[in-house]
Amino acid sequence: MRLYRPWALLPALGLVAGVAAVVTISRPAAADETKTVSYRGYQVKVPADWPVVDLAANPTACVRFDRPAVYVGRSTAQPDCPAHLVGRSEGVVLEPLTNEPRSTPGLMRRAVKDAGVLATAYYAPGEEQQASDVLATGRVVSTTQSAQVATPAAVTPSVVATGNFNGAAFDACTAPSQATMDAWLPDYQALGIYISGGLRGCDQPNLTADWVSTNASKGWQFLLIDVGMQAPCTNFNSKMSTDPATALAQGKTSAANAVASAQALGFAQRSAIYSDIETYTSTAACKASVLSYLSGWTQELNSRGYLGGAYVGAASGGVDLNSAYTSTAYTRPDNLWFARWNNVAAVTDDKYITSTYWTNHQRVHQYAGNVTEAHGGVSLNIDKNWADLTPPPPPVSSFSVTGAVGSATLRWTAPAGTTLGQIIVRAAAGNTPPALPNTGTAIYTGTGSTATHTGLANSASYTYRAWVQDSTGKISPGADVRLVGTKATIAASPTSIMYTRASTLTTTVTRIDTGAKLPGVPVVLYSKAKTASKWSLVGSFTSDANGVVSSAQKPSVSTYYMWGYNGGTGLLGTRSTALLVQVQPAMSAYLTPSAILLGQSAVLYGYQNPPHAGQTVYLQRRSGMSWVAVTTGKLATNGKFAFSIKPTARGTYTYRVVWLADADHQGTQTASKVLTVS
Repeated sequence: MRLYRPWALLPALGLVAGVAAVVTISRPAAADETKTVSYRGYQVKVPADWPVVDLAANPTACVRFDRPAVYVGRSTAQPDCPAHLVGRSEGVVLEPLTNEPRSTPGLMRRAVKDAGVLATAYYAPGEEQQASDVLATGRVVSTTQSAQVATPAAVTPSVVATGNFNGAAFDACTAPSQATMDAWLPDYQALGIYISGGLRGCDQPNLTADWVSTNASKGWQFLLIDVGMQAPCTNFNSKMSTDPATALAQGKTSAANAVASAQALGFAQRSAIYSDIETYTSTAACKASVLSYLSGWTQELNSRGYLGGAYVGAASGGVDLNSAYTSTAYTRPDNLWFARWNNVAAVTDDKYITSTYWTNHQRVHQYAGNVTEAHGGVSLNIDKNWADLTPPPPPVSSFSVTGAVGSATLRWTAPAGTTLGQIIVRAAAGNTPPALPNTGTAIYTGTGSTATHTGLANSASYTYRAWVQDSTGKISPGADVRLVGTKATIAASPTSIMYTRASTLTTTVTRIDTGAKLPGVPVVLYSKAKTASKWSLVGSFTSDANGVVSSAQKPSVSTYYMWGYNGGTGLLGTRSTALLVQVQPAMSAYLTPSAILLGQSAVLYGYQNPPHAGQTVYLQRRSGMSWVAVTTGKLATNGKFAFSIKPTARGTYTYRVVWLADADHQGTQTASKVLTVS
């Protein structure tokens, strides 16, 4: 949308006029390229050659987004629109403000509350800045007391499009008024509606969540259409990339936007959304782009629980999709809606679409277009279709996971009323579930209601997704459950103790996703002697309000300790690292006497606990900063040792007795003893 450049005049859109009390147009001088349009005290500058369509004066005028214009007011009459429009230009719609607006791709909305006006700039893909520039020229010149602006109620998607349906359907550029919908029942019971896409050509003033729920309750079925990027070998101003990888990503982005629009209107998972790919002259490169785009489109919709559909010309996109039906290089659409205007109200096409493809109630045939029909006294320009569709099965319910240490048990309930083919369960490490039934790690395939996943990493999270495949092969939306990893720390104070003394073992148990402490959960402490190979349970405890557990332990030998949390609903069990608490034997020492005359002897004796009978102890004497060996001895049965000391010179001597570590205990020594020789 370029505000400050000349525009070529386009065919008239309808009545180009204004009612003085409602709409005024300030005509520019000949050299001026803009004009000012005023509506209810709000003014905006637009290019001078944009026609202004007053919907109050011309209530059946079609608000077309494929032509530049300014539309003012709002009409409740059935607009006179073509059945099918694809393309996007630039323009503005000014109407009374009744609800908080929501911008979507291609439609930039601003609530002007002081004037009670909703200003919408429609724009071609990539022209967001130009649309913003136009709206930036808007200003309020007189305040209007507006009606209360309602905040749209949160919508819980509940309508499945399409349910079980075999029969006639129509599609129209703009969702019909409620009066038209009522008049056309029961001659038709299904219609296609354009819910999203940057190239959607008509405004949708009637298309709201209330409109959807009202008509769904009256028995209407819906075919959802997104008009997004087109084949690169066309002349549309929004085209998919010629690079297949980029086209795939573009298809995924378009699908995500389409799901958001569908959900805002109340359309639930299991609904099919059709990407409108207009007719193109195929080449190898163009075909690759289209198939890649529709692969990304279908993959993303499937990952979000929706079906990926494609609306194509039978002789262009239909031929290309048909040729790649069995290819593993592409993901084919779940449903095929092909246009071939042969006036045959059937979903078969013996010329372009192989009869054995898309046979599981997956087809819609647009067999006539741009025709005007009247039902209940109301005329409408439509395209005519015949549909044969069924939805996929509902997902599993009560999907849960209970974690243990290194494993998890999954449980679910299959949907009632579904002829079950199989349940498919897959897993992915981390917080994102497998997107599709052929991704992630296979956990279970069968008709049961439980599964076990083993070999799980410590302190890791996993996400599971389960699908229902019915007996016809259709696959439900995925149901997800998350197993959050936990972590148990370990600390000991002190880590080296004398025999018979205690070390306090402490742990804190937390979730690894948020770091939140786990209060009031059962925690276990394990131990094994340094020389042992098996762990033994020391005891079970309960974490305090801060997820902390402490226990004082008096090991008799050097011992490894490990804390554990055994898991629970949605939480994977964990084990801490192993921490060694070293145990030193206690050694007492006595020197008697502590002072002697030269030539006399003293005795250094003591006891080691535990005794370690028969093991060697070493008498050492300090020499400067070092200790030197004097002699050795053996521990008695009661752990006693004794050394006779007879220095050969007067002086002061410092002695100690040392026991070297064995497999069970840390090495130890006595306190130093001082002998004075005079």
